[in-house]
Amino acid sequence: MYYTKTVPARRAVRHMQARRKVLPAVKNRLSRLAAASLSLALFLSSVASAQQQQQPGVPRGDARRPNGGGSAATPRGARERVRPTAAGIVALEEDFSEALSVIQENYVDGIKLDYNSVFKSSIIGMLRSLDPHSNFYDAKEFEELQTDWRSEYYGIGASIIDRRVKQDTGTFIIATFESAPAFKAGLRFGDRIVEVDGQSMIGKTSAEVRDKLRGPKGTSVRVTVEKAATLQRETVEITRSAVSQPTVQDAYMIKQGVGYIDMTRGFNRTTAAEFADALEELRKQGATQYVLDLRNNPGGLLDQAVKVASQFLQRGQVVLSQKGRVEGTDRTYRSENSTPDMTPLVVLVNRNSASASEIVAGALQDHDRALVIGETTFGKGLVQSIVPLDYGTALTLTSSKYLTPSGRLIQRDYANESLYDYYTRGGVGQDDRTAKPQPTPAGPESLTDTGRKVYGGGGISPDEDIKPRTVSPGQQRLVDPVFAFVRELVNGRVRGFEDYKVGRPIEFARDLKADEYAVTNNLYKAFKAFTLADETYKGLTETQLDKSRDFVARQMRYDIATASYGTVTATQALVSDDPQVTKAVEVLPRARELAAAAQRGRNPQSKTFE
Repeated sequence: MYYTKTVPARRAVRHMQARRKVLPAVKNRLSRLAAASLSLALFLSSVASAQQQQQPGVPRGDARRPNGGGSAATPRGARERVRPTAAGIVALEEDFSEALSVIQENYVDGIKLDYNSVFKSSIIGMLRSLDPHSNFYDAKEFEELQTDWRSEYYGIGASIIDRRVKQDTGTFIIATFESAPAFKAGLRFGDRIVEVDGQSMIGKTSAEVRDKLRGPKGTSVRVTVEKAATLQRETVEITRSAVSQPTVQDAYMIKQGVGYIDMTRGFNRTTAAEFADALEELRKQGATQYVLDLRNNPGGLLDQAVKVASQFLQRGQVVLSQKGRVEGTDRTYRSENSTPDMTPLVVLVNRNSASASEIVAGALQDHDRALVIGETTFGKGLVQSIVPLDYGTALTLTSSKYLTPSGRLIQRDYANESLYDYYTRGGVGQDDRTAKPQPTPAGPESLTDTGRKVYGGGGISPDEDIKPRTVSPGQQRLVDPVFAFVRELVNGRVRGFEDYKVGRPIEFARDLKADEYAVTNNLYKAFKAFTLADETYKGLTETQLDKSRDFVARQMRYDIATASYGTVTATQALVSDDPQVTKAVEVLPRARELAAAAQRGRNPQSKTFE
């Protein structure tokens, strides 16, 4: 996701368009995307060439300030970009065209080449040489990205997943969304998708099935399912519609006086408004303390992160500083909230908390407004400008870096590792989830408002490092048999446990009670007998099942709650005994002391914050 709003790109692509040249023998074989891709490749290469001619340390380029309403004009005094020579452009074009000709004439499957893919991959490869976050989107991808920013998509409104049942892996409905087309069509937990518009989905992944189910608003799709309740096939025609995907997924009282806010899905255009509504609702329910869960939050739009952090920061306090590449484009974002919420706050983060979520966590930590616990975050301190291009495509190009209020640059070093390692290993020391403390980031030291030491160079380090609950490979193997058993259970086909049958549509907006859908000893024994008798899971032993009994009980309760109340409420079953959430509630008194000390302008007596 990206921190800035879309900015016009006419000036950025004017030079590119003026020099668009393609060999005559090739031109007729290029699609619009390929033509745009070639010219963009030439443009970016010319920019890279120009940058190499500039003096080290001198601000470069014509990065634009994200100001909420478009791009700012190049400020007076800014250095103009050094242009490559005409000869250099011609040589680059000739090399590119010659390479394409050689591929066409000599590649073993040259006549089958997908030119869109060839040119798209060449652009992405070039951008990857700059940094891990600059990217190129074709028209379809950019349309989907913009839809995500609206916190919605066009489809049938169902969560689907791959599961192995009766020796066959298929795509199953997990839940539908409130008032969504799939809900109105009667699709339920455990229904298996067999065909979409007459095309078999057997052997397809859930991602492939999803792409078939999504489509333009108002269009129809015929979905054939094997109903979990009857095990009979049924075909329904569903009209696609806008399906809401709120980024503040849930907010409820996790215990008396403590409000929990599930904010794990990113920062889109509606995030700040959703967050404000969640706080208001929790206050009505008596919340006097908050736990804000930013774990696995990939980030998103910068303006939304600023607004969320500003809910808790006093007017004038810095949220972040943005450092661009052109003189005059630096910007400092400050809270404009004259009446901030001073409720004690703990923020949960992990290795997958990135970008905008790191902005929020970093601002609240630096101002000692919240206690941050969990794991060191991902470490993304780069800002991308979004540049729309010809034919509906778009480019996201890193145009600046950001600093937390204390001056920390949290961007992780990516110079000596592969793109795969960069994205999968997360922040500092994240390949080690043992009990030992995580290493301190290697960046320079900074101080919070009360003088606590914090460090840059590798994400936001928590004030207290709490390891997450992990799922072992052995436990992961149990997800399928648990699902298969619950599919039978909620449809009344497990003898002696008919009370677990869910013979109605999902009841939305429910809070899961502490003792609801508890997995008793007898229910666990029934699951074990079911699993050991099914040839699909013949590799599992009774000892393996008993060793993972707690995991089985938790996963089973989640699946039953999903069938009954949907995925949002079901997640409460996983949160209720989560060790990081438990610790967050435990340290709320420390968060209160820390925030009070920051207001007084001095350190608390306790040294446990160090």
